[in-house]
Amino acid sequence: MASPLCFLLTIFILLPFFFSPSLEDAPASAPVSPGTLCKSTPNPSYCRSVLPNHTSDVYTYGRFSVRKSLSQSRKFLKLVDKYLQKYRPSLSVSAIRALQDCRFLAGLNMDFLLCSFETVNATSRTLSPVDADDIQTFLSAILTNQQTCLDGIQSTASAWTIRNGLSVPLSNDTKLYSVSLALFTKGWVPKKKKKAAWAWQRSSKRQLGFKHGRLHFKMSSKTRTIYETVSRRNLLQTRDDGDEEEVLVSDIVTVSQDGSGNFTTINDAVSAAPNNTNGLNGYFLIYITAGVYQEYISIAKNKRYLMMIGDGINQTIITGNRSVVDGWTTFNSATFAVVAPNFVAVNMTFQNTAGAIKHQAVAVRNGADLSAFYSCSFEGYQDTLYTHSLRQFYRECDIYGTVDFIFGNAAVVFQNCNIYPRKPMNGQFNAITAQGRTDPNQNTGTSIHDCNIMAADDLALSNTTFRTYLGRPWKEYSRTVYMQNFMGSLIDPAGWRAWDGDFALNTSYYAEYKNTGPGSNISQRVTWSGFHVINATDAANFTVSSFLLGDDWLQDTGVPYTATLI
Repeated sequence: MASPLCFLLTIFILLPFFFSPSLEDAPASAPVSPGTLCKSTPNPSYCRSVLPNHTSDVYTYGRFSVRKSLSQSRKFLKLVDKYLQKYRPSLSVSAIRALQDCRFLAGLNMDFLLCSFETVNATSRTLSPVDADDIQTFLSAILTNQQTCLDGIQSTASAWTIRNGLSVPLSNDTKLYSVSLALFTKGWVPKKKKKAAWAWQRSSKRQLGFKHGRLHFKMSSKTRTIYETVSRRNLLQTRDDGDEEEVLVSDIVTVSQDGSGNFTTINDAVSAAPNNTNGLNGYFLIYITAGVYQEYISIAKNKRYLMMIGDGINQTIITGNRSVVDGWTTFNSATFAVVAPNFVAVNMTFQNTAGAIKHQAVAVRNGADLSAFYSCSFEGYQDTLYTHSLRQFYRECDIYGTVDFIFGNAAVVFQNCNIYPRKPMNGQFNAITAQGRTDPNQNTGTSIHDCNIMAADDLALSNTTFRTYLGRPWKEYSRTVYMQNFMGSLIDPAGWRAWDGDFALNTSYYAEYKNTGPGSNISQRVTWSGFHVINATDAANFTVSSFLLGDDWLQDTGVPYTATLI
């Protein structure tokens, strides 16, 4: 597992690994020139310019690159602070918000790089799959954070001073981080996934069922039943093999708008949660009674192991209306945002009510590793659910939107969810996904498994024909897989849509496996080289067990899941 420093930094990351075929298979301990080694990185010329000009092994080069990356991340954070202090009086509100996003993301990058450097500095050997996933995911998330900062700055039209001053260091640092990711993949990550690494996996299908009256999260039980059950601290769960395991709860508070609970707002309850817990004593559980909560909630990285349980979809509702049109960046337009690892939400609705006319308007932004949403609803139009980074799981959720309404660069699996494209504005089309992978060595992608894709009522009843696509390539190495889903007739026969000309059509990875329904017919699908109809062996790479290493952590959440293909 992750080192003590990583625990201190609140990071618990266990992502799966996929390896770039461009990386050479020479032994990592063999002496090699930087020119030769850099051929296996995405940007060989930049790689040669930063590595020391002498022959060494991959481990030495990798440590050098990660150390330099850490140094550069500190410099960039100072640069952003300088711009915020020096130019704030002359900047628009949207420009200041873009800089604040960059500062927040740069701080996360420093955390990730500290853990990464500690690991690479400690050993010159291939790591275990779990330990390698930790660091490969840190380095993947760093690149995502860089791109998010850049996107925010470039979309701020009035901030030419910021763009001119930050774009070059952002670009150069991104290239350096890409080198670090490539060298880490080359030297420390196992070359092949070993099935033995998951030989201890639990049963492939698990059902949630607590003792003490077998409380199911989805049941519409009353406040007292939930409170009395949860407050026992140990929620005993029965596995398929008959053995008991525990969903541990360290403490519980209730949020109720009528004053009958511990708090009247969700933000106050989050503030009361302990900081930097290691999870050994279980989750800090916030029970949120029915009501409409007009709050903007941001759960910081130190609020680990939070579990929120509501009274049900359309009963406990968190709502807001921030949008890009009204001066927010896409990143900070979210009604609900979380970066704290090991977050769980159950029985809640998250909304952004800005409407289609306000364009990008996020309901939930999730950058929390090992996070799970169960029986939740996400309602918006463009950019509803921002699966920003790290590892995430969604089970039996409803997702509503129009343009790119599931987007981001996490490693994420949606399972047994209902995906509802809505009626967009005239002249628009629906794209369900816009996946943002920017580097071939990132472990990220969107996997949609055993879900139902159907038109929302407003789209189904519309007299106008709006095209709906499975996705489009937001970034160069976009990766999205649909497996064993039901696809309604609303899906355009082409399946997928280009972003801009031929951008990323050959470098993206889009795949379909054994989907059903009238929209699943692949006979007229796009003919891009990046589109694939895959077999069971390839599809298995994108299951909960393989893609998320879900058997290692999801049982602790109490959320049911199917580990493999059905």
